[in-house]
Amino acid sequence: MRISKIRLKNGYKRFHDLTIDLGKAPARIVALVGPNGCGKSSVLDGLLYHASAHERVGQGVNRDHNYHSMTGANSLTWQDVEIQFTTGTFGEAHQLRRATGKSNTIFSFRSPYRYNSQLKISQTSAVPEIKLNSYGAGDASSLDAKMEDNYRRLYALYNRYRDDNDIKPSEAKAKVIGDLNASIKNCLDLEISSIGSVEGNQGTLYFKKLDHPKEFEFNVLSSGEKEVVDILLDLYLRKDDYSDTIFLIDEPELHINTAIQGSLLVEIDRLVGAECQIWLTTHSIGFLRALQTKMRDKCQIIQFRPEYNLAAESRTLTPVEVGPGTWRDLFAIALDDLAHLVSPTTIIYCEGRAEPGSGGRERGMDAQVFNKIFARSHPDVFFTSSGGNTEPDQRSAIALAVLGKVFPAVDIWVLKDRDMASGKFTDENDRQVYLRTNPQNHRVLKRWEIENYLYDKEVLRAYSTGEGLSFDEVAYDTFVTNIVDQNLKDETQRVKNFCGVKSSINADVFKVALSGYMTHEMSVFQELEDCIFNRS
Repeated sequence: MRISKIRLKNGYKRFHDLTIDLGKAPARIVALVGPNGCGKSSVLDGLLYHASAHERVGQGVNRDHNYHSMTGANSLTWQDVEIQFTTGTFGEAHQLRRATGKSNTIFSFRSPYRYNSQLKISQTSAVPEIKLNSYGAGDASSLDAKMEDNYRRLYALYNRYRDDNDIKPSEAKAKVIGDLNASIKNCLDLEISSIGSVEGNQGTLYFKKLDHPKEFEFNVLSSGEKEVVDILLDLYLRKDDYSDTIFLIDEPELHINTAIQGSLLVEIDRLVGAECQIWLTTHSIGFLRALQTKMRDKCQIIQFRPEYNLAAESRTLTPVEVGPGTWRDLFAIALDDLAHLVSPTTIIYCEGRAEPGSGGRERGMDAQVFNKIFARSHPDVFFTSSGGNTEPDQRSAIALAVLGKVFPAVDIWVLKDRDMASGKFTDENDRQVYLRTNPQNHRVLKRWEIENYLYDKEVLRAYSTGEGLSFDEVAYDTFVTNIVDQNLKDETQRVKNFCGVKSSINADVFKVALSGYMTHEMSVFQELEDCIFNRS
């Protein structure tokens, strides 16, 4: 069963008259994507409101027109939400299921508000049949507490299978939770080790990890781990009775790490029956990435754009044409204000080793030094290495073309050493000519190289004091006669001797250490800052 079209009219929630039309071939997964407050959850509420005229899904507060109407009009009814399935109307589908006792399995709903921090059962008790769909939240604003009931169901299923087949507990466990564990392990680095024993005052799930010496209770899991287990357990238990169902899942990403979200969507898709459809509301990077890659052939995306005046105008939304521009817009929604936190306002390409190390670690010494020097004074600036003295131009041009479209507020600069003439000497006049004849995003160091800043007397004196060493200022002054133009890069060992360093410290490690001693009150810091950020 799949929904092909819905309409929410006469001021339902925040919509004047909204239609979502998926066409003649609605997809397996329908993702409603948009910023907070755009109406994604209201669509799911509308579906549940229509269903409640036939049979209530979940439990909790009975919502009247004050909840469902944009204006609080009591003239609004469930008939103001129209649902068209590929097989007919909701009423027709509901009537056909009466004979099977599964009349309330057309929708399966999960609210974004889930509470499952504790699970410890001290006595057995009956729970309603899962096909009655009478537990959990009944709308997008209600608490969705399903974990305790689902634990009882899993425990009963395990005991029944063990007794009916007269097999060992370990064999029953392998059968009952084997498939569930497969899904959990694909999302988290843990698995269920035991279903516990209610009779033995151990009425909870127990887990194990490879790096943990012994099993531990559900209550010890993190909030994100509990959310994943909760969602997967509920879907696992519903597999048989909800084989032809529309699963409505409202913002499943809450509390869940971005890296896990994509794997979770894959497992949701695996556990939900082949004849079912999944409606998902999200503005999560992880889920969008999974839709873009792993699910691209089985999903349709409905985008709620901020400029749509859905409260005052009639509008029909259809699946977006998926392409690079579309994904740029969708990921911009996912990042929203976070983009200003996770992406810098300025990216500066400087010289140095361009290839990253393991985990994307910066290997260029210059970039490491600059990032350390300006970490406090310019925390929204990121320096990255891009090769020799011609490569920063090339790489920055590519970055401007790509990142400039995704994050138009990000500035991309090029920073070069003053030895930019392939070994030929350049002076301050040459530097000024370069600045005048190149774009405003180009900078050139006043001093010959970064070493001419790091090997400044102020910095070396502070380093020696901080490391408990003795700085030979007389020997330094005798050798360093021109801190601006002198080639000091090749004299690192001599400089280490000036600082009293007797051990064998790698040259780059030494330079990065020095950068930690260049502070904002130093004249050399102020000169470097002015050169880069004021283009002086």
